[in-house]
Amino acid sequence: MGKAKVKSSLVHSLAVSSATASKSLCLSPSFQRCTLTSWIRDNIKKRECCFYEEGGREGVCKCGYPKLHHVDEASKPEDSTEEPWNKHRHTWEVPTDAFGDVTFGSVGQKTGKYVRVSTDTPPEVLYQLLTEHWNLTPPNLLISVTGGAKNFYLKAHLKSMFHRGLIKVAQTTGAWIITGGTHTGVMKHVGQAVRDYALSSSSIAEQIVTIGVATWGTLHNREELVDPEGRFPARYSMDVQSQGRLSCLDNNHSHFLLVDDGTHGSYGVEIELRSRLERLISKQPLGSRENGVRIPVVCVVLDGGPGTLNTIFNAMLNGTPCVILEGSGRIADVIAHVAALPMTRVTIVLIHQLMRKFFGPEYETFSDLRIIEWTKKIQDIIRMPHLLTVFRVREDKHGDVDVAILQALLKASRNSESLGREGWERQLELAVAWNRVDIAETEIFTEESQWKSSDLHQAMFSALVGHKPQFVHLLLENGVCLRQFLKVEDTLCELYNQLPSCFFLRKLAKRVKGDCCGRGQALRIRRRAHTGGCTSISMIHVSDEVHHLLGSFTQPLYPPSAAGCRLNMSLEDTSVTSPAEGETDLQAVNREEAGEPLRCPERDLFLWAVLQNNRELAEIAWEQCRDCMSAALAASKILKKMAEECINGDAAEEMKELASHYEGHALGVFNECHTCDEERAEKLLVRVSPSWGRTTCLRLALEADDKNFVAQTGVQARLTQIWCGELAVDNPVWKVLVCMLFAPCIYTGFLAFRRDELIQREAERSAEMKTMETITGSATQKLLPQNIRKHVFCDLSSNPPEPLSRWSRLTGLYGSPQVKFYGNIVSYFAFLFLFAVVLMTNFQTTPSRMEVLLYIWLISLVCEEVRQLFHDPDGFGFHKKVRLYINNLWNTLDVLSILLFIMGLAFRLRTELFYAGKVLLCIDFIVFCLRLMAIFTISRTLGPKIIIVRRMMMDMFFFMFLLSIWVVAYGVAKQGILIHNEDRLDWIIRGAVYEPYLIIFGNVPTNIDNAQFDMDSCSMNGTDPLKPKCPVLNDNQMPAFPEWLTIIMLCVYLLFANILLLNLLIAIFNFTFQEVQDNTDRIWKFQRYELIKEYHSRPAFPPPFIILSHISLFIMQVVLHKPPIKYKEFRDELPPKEEEELLSWEALMKDNYLLSARQKQSQSTKQHIRDTAQKVATITEGLEREHETGSAAVVKRIARLEEQVTQSAKALQWIMDVLKSQGHPTKEEAPQLITTSECESSNGGRGKASERSKAGLHVKARQFNYQDSKVTRFPVPEEKVPWEVSFTSYMPPHYVAEEGGDQMDGSEPGALDNYRNPGGRTGIRGRGALPLLGPNLNADVIITHWRDAERATLEFLAVWDGSQGAWALLGGPVQTNEFLPVALQGILGKRVLEKIHSKLVEPTKVFRGYVDDCRNTDNAWVETTALNIHLDKADPLMLDINEVVVRSHGSAEMVQWQEVSSKTRLCAHQRDNLRRVAEFHSRKF
Repeated sequence: MGKAKVKSSLVHSLAVSSATASKSLCLSPSFQRCTLTSWIRDNIKKRECCFYEEGGREGVCKCGYPKLHHVDEASKPEDSTEEPWNKHRHTWEVPTDAFGDVTFGSVGQKTGKYVRVSTDTPPEVLYQLLTEHWNLTPPNLLISVTGGAKNFYLKAHLKSMFHRGLIKVAQTTGAWIITGGTHTGVMKHVGQAVRDYALSSSSIAEQIVTIGVATWGTLHNREELVDPEGRFPARYSMDVQSQGRLSCLDNNHSHFLLVDDGTHGSYGVEIELRSRLERLISKQPLGSRENGVRIPVVCVVLDGGPGTLNTIFNAMLNGTPCVILEGSGRIADVIAHVAALPMTRVTIVLIHQLMRKFFGPEYETFSDLRIIEWTKKIQDIIRMPHLLTVFRVREDKHGDVDVAILQALLKASRNSESLGREGWERQLELAVAWNRVDIAETEIFTEESQWKSSDLHQAMFSALVGHKPQFVHLLLENGVCLRQFLKVEDTLCELYNQLPSCFFLRKLAKRVKGDCCGRGQALRIRRRAHTGGCTSISMIHVSDEVHHLLGSFTQPLYPPSAAGCRLNMSLEDTSVTSPAEGETDLQAVNREEAGEPLRCPERDLFLWAVLQNNRELAEIAWEQCRDCMSAALAASKILKKMAEECINGDAAEEMKELASHYEGHALGVFNECHTCDEERAEKLLVRVSPSWGRTTCLRLALEADDKNFVAQTGVQARLTQIWCGELAVDNPVWKVLVCMLFAPCIYTGFLAFRRDELIQREAERSAEMKTMETITGSATQKLLPQNIRKHVFCDLSSNPPEPLSRWSRLTGLYGSPQVKFYGNIVSYFAFLFLFAVVLMTNFQTTPSRMEVLLYIWLISLVCEEVRQLFHDPDGFGFHKKVRLYINNLWNTLDVLSILLFIMGLAFRLRTELFYAGKVLLCIDFIVFCLRLMAIFTISRTLGPKIIIVRRMMMDMFFFMFLLSIWVVAYGVAKQGILIHNEDRLDWIIRGAVYEPYLIIFGNVPTNIDNAQFDMDSCSMNGTDPLKPKCPVLNDNQMPAFPEWLTIIMLCVYLLFANILLLNLLIAIFNFTFQEVQDNTDRIWKFQRYELIKEYHSRPAFPPPFIILSHISLFIMQVVLHKPPIKYKEFRDELPPKEEEELLSWEALMKDNYLLSARQKQSQSTKQHIRDTAQKVATITEGLEREHETGSAAVVKRIARLEEQVTQSAKALQWIMDVLKSQGHPTKEEAPQLITTSECESSNGGRGKASERSKAGLHVKARQFNYQDSKVTRFPVPEEKVPWEVSFTSYMPPHYVAEEGGDQMDGSEPGALDNYRNPGGRTGIRGRGALPLLGPNLNADVIITHWRDAERATLEFLAVWDGSQGAWALLGGPVQTNEFLPVALQGILGKRVLEKIHSKLVEPTKVFRGYVDDCRNTDNAWVETTALNIHLDKADPLMLDINEVVVRSHGSAEMVQWQEVSSKTRLCAHQRDNLRRVAEFHSRKF
């Protein structure tokens, strides 16, 4: 399992743990340090010298450290006779003593991490340290920067491009950068690039991972890093001035691996460990899925010397692409100058010239033998153009360094893989991992690459999980079909499995925890036994949580039968199991008929993105949805619900913002639909959506509280239409009232009906079409298709709307919600009038007839409230219906008034409580009158005022808390000062609360002022229950309270209460009024829906006659069990065909809306400013590039001119010599002049470079390292290969493999001279790994047949070569008089081999000659004979071979038929032989 996958599983497990555990353990930094320290002690070692031997300096060991740094046991006795000091034998590994965090003392400098490691440390341990203990995310790309270790000059423009490109590629791809880690040379340039990025970016999450692999023994001030317990942090001082031959760490790197071999002052110690670490990283899987793609590695080269050349050479031999920056200096410029030349021009002399030019004085220290070796390596480097990329500033081919790096990787991947689909898919995986859409558009999605949807599924999954919306959009544009991508439920399960840490994941974890707690103990034990204690999550949990967020009025989106896929989320494994695959179409039809929702991949992807609050991915998925308006409203509902439950304020605000965004999308699409076709738009509002729980857009908008959507014109027009019922919308109210009183008026045309308007419109339309038909004649009909002609000209007369009958008109009038409302208003006024009359004039001990009628009336009202409570057309469920009923203010007043009426009625029927019952009924009358305000909600003028009154009542309720503080404070103080020991509770409340409250309204008390005090108004001892107790009196029988204090208290109280608080209340009311007034129309339109829906479902009769409708309803539904009547005004299920047409039309309107929105955005001022800034930046960059290109072109022209002058001077000198010799031949030949056109053609690019291998000179036979040995060949450059060319310094080593035996036949120097390789020098003498001197004969047997009778595909028999990991031809070594290799008997069997041998009487030889083999030497080489045996389909040998193919399946030497094609991966000479066979059979290769 990949690291990313483990991390994702860890996130899920932590989310589950946070839901199941009440207390969580927080890992403190000190605990983490202890854990890291313990791990490093156990796994990381350092090297130190264990054998002191004094070197050239006194008191200093040969390891470079003084004697004091050695342990006592390391001292060497003077008479010791042991072997000389060797770092491999005389150093040992001990636990490291330098690790921790490092700071460099700079202001704002981030803390880095470091560790001292041994050269023999396994790279697996270092990778574990980086990823698990230093918490680095595994990279998507590894950039190894190498080059000059000393400071060198870099041109300003090239330096800027390198810094910008390196950081861009690291930032966009999530790459690791590996350097030498010191503050010199190329490492310093990398550090400066990271520093510039850090200064411009304040995000810690976007920190560039820069790993420095440095040599411990060459570090200056390294003692500051030493501490056996670790330093957290270690303060490292960069003292560059006094470092001498040592180096300081670069302060801009983030991590340091300090490689120690036990020596001091030795550079290059880290190279081997660094290469092993890079090789290990390159073998790690890329991304979270095991898809065969590994982490790519690229080497970027600046400047550099001979060591850098070796690094480039070894990297390219390992298949690592290299990017050379021309103009950076030294070896980089040498390679850049010869990269485009033909191999014949890359000579030793040219390399001498370039070395002298770019290395300067350093060139004098190079020997001729080293130049020869470097020439050979440079030739080998440029022989691999697929791995070599030269970034030239003057060329606009790459654009920038980051593009050059990524293109180099894709070029290497394209060449190393077969040219089939697999190679393209791997390149696409790389581009997705790097998140470089620009690279994918230009390099991968080209005209030559044809993609199927299935080919892009893996990349689509990676882009979704990796949150790369631009790639998701690109993949959808290039052929990804979401229905195929999410066809298998495992994919959707895996997407939920890879959810990032978000609020929905925590909710899901809580639901899983609750589900687990509800199971039995035995089930829990069994689950733990099978899963190891991990938590299992299924799509059922997802469905339940989504159902909770959407609301109980919807059906589950993933019912249990469709959510059988289970996600096993644990740290050890992440597995997905699903039900049996292969559901037939009949089963799908049965599922649809059973009411189960069909799979909707666009909805699934959109929902997945919305649940994690991912705006970019959700936007892309929404654009793919057909039922887009329902999707947007459902997203608004889900996001607002999650925002209510989310504790994190920032996350909740983001959810609310995204919910508002999708409400705007729904609003825009519906406006577009309503503008185009009002009838269809209204159908979309009430259409049942199978994809979203069988609910409607209107219901979703109401549940999501999307007031803007409900308030728009189209929705209100639909509501107004429902409000009027069968009546026309434009009927005046007075006409409706007149017809309510005089019903026969409806038959006179006095009142318009909708059916009449529809008939009139259809008649006008029919007349218009007939007129058009008459004018245009039959020509128009002929131009139209037959089905459209029938629809246009015949559909109008097929089913014309019929006029309403008399009874339909009568039921249409009184069944209209508008008429029901007016009737109920009249009825309610009558009820209040009757109630008032009973209370004031006819309330007797024995109920009168009027009072009995009042009770019957109230019973009808109670029945209606019960009906409203149980009436649930939307499927909310009883609990939610009760909650919605209670939350409605008018329903609360209804319940309160009914309860008060019942209590008053119960009291008045009892003689002793008769008056109390009347009081309760009088209070109840007030509540009934307040309920009368509900009739104003339908009014456009008064309805908003009711909303303002409700808001102001809430403001006043909270204001009373503030006012009560002042009232009670003043009242208690006044009462305590004036009255002494009042013991009557009613007078205490009157004095402490009631009187201060009246003072606010101007009723100033007289007992606080002596001038107005009257003794007759109070009782001395408080004995009079009708008078208050007198204040405390003095000896003169006058009030003793301090008059000045009471008056001041009154003034202060009036100042704060009357002036401050009351004005504050006025200000609050004014603010509320202004706030509500701005949105009052929108709020009123939203609340208007409930009133319309209430009266739409209300019986036609008003109270008290409504009780008859209740009795009828009870009989029909309870007694007769008849289903309730379904109305289509609020919920309409369309036929499949009509729904499909409606959704297609909605998708078209959505596209129009998005197009207009983008046009509006592009025309905004902000976008104009952004575009202008981008154009200015592009022009500026172009001017800078043009300036640099122009300068480079001038320099190039001057160089060509100098070269031509030099050639002219040489030619003139030769002419003068010829003239001086007077016709005698000169020693020198005439110089050859190279014209400018020839020079340009030689530098023309890669066209000729691809033909270097066709020069006839062997290449594999000159590889530096001889196969399976430690022997190194003598370097043989291209020009020195032929034996005819003099090569005086040629001194190849002699080698004979030990496995070849002890025979020395022909091994003497004289015998070796008898055998000379016909291909030329190889750099090694002797027999090598070959069994014989001279030619070693091999045979390749190519057995072919036609796959089909049409002879369209030619196939050959191949055997699997496990050592090479590829297919190979049948073959092996043979003797001189043999045709077939003996090795074939073990592969094909003796009987088949004999039959093949019988067919070789006249064999078809397609090739015979020398083979460029890596085992070849100067005295031994391989020659191959390629034989073709073609078999017919009816040949008996075909049956035997097919049996061998079947029998060998799964074995080490598997045999299989392969197509003869250039896509087949074979070694070079076998590929050439296969091409010759294809040509022999006239097939294209």
